[in-house]
Amino acid sequence: MTKLLLSLHVVAAVVAVGPVAVAASMFPRILRRAHAISDESATTLRVLHRICRVYAGVGMAVPVFGFATASSMGVLGDAWLIVSIVLTAVAAAVLILMVLPGQRAALDLIQVASPGQTGAVDGIPPGAGLAMSAGVFNLLWVTVTILMIVRPGSSTGA
Repeated sequence: MTKLLLSLHVVAAVVAVGPVAVAASMFPRILRRAHAISDESATTLRVLHRICRVYAGVGMAVPVFGFATASSMGVLGDAWLIVSIVLTAVAAAVLILMVLPGQRAALDLIQVASPGQTGAVDGIPPGAGLAMSAGVFNLLWVTVTILMIVRPGSSTGA
């Protein structure tokens, strides 16, 4: 049963977190170009935002299968797992509190921007905060992935 749960956990992480990581990273770059290009960029941004929103919901399966796997392995109290859980919660908070609202706000601005606008707001290029938030989100997930593979004190000999 542990192998099945672990497989479901890993597949859920790849299928759910991967698209969010890629779409969140692409959004700021497309946003910088969207103010100078056409509605095609705005459409692309809406699709990227939808990918982030939908797969964020699908991503709820990752911790569910993760807790089930950890419970069946008897490692719920291990330090590496607790750190992974905390980092996963921080990544979720970054996504929910920074990335998704930032994308939504950017989409709202694009819809009302006039064609000749540069898109800079108070001298800050659009997407600067979004790029940082997406980077932090991705860095947190890379750290969690490394912890899941290395598992300090594990019996795998890695």
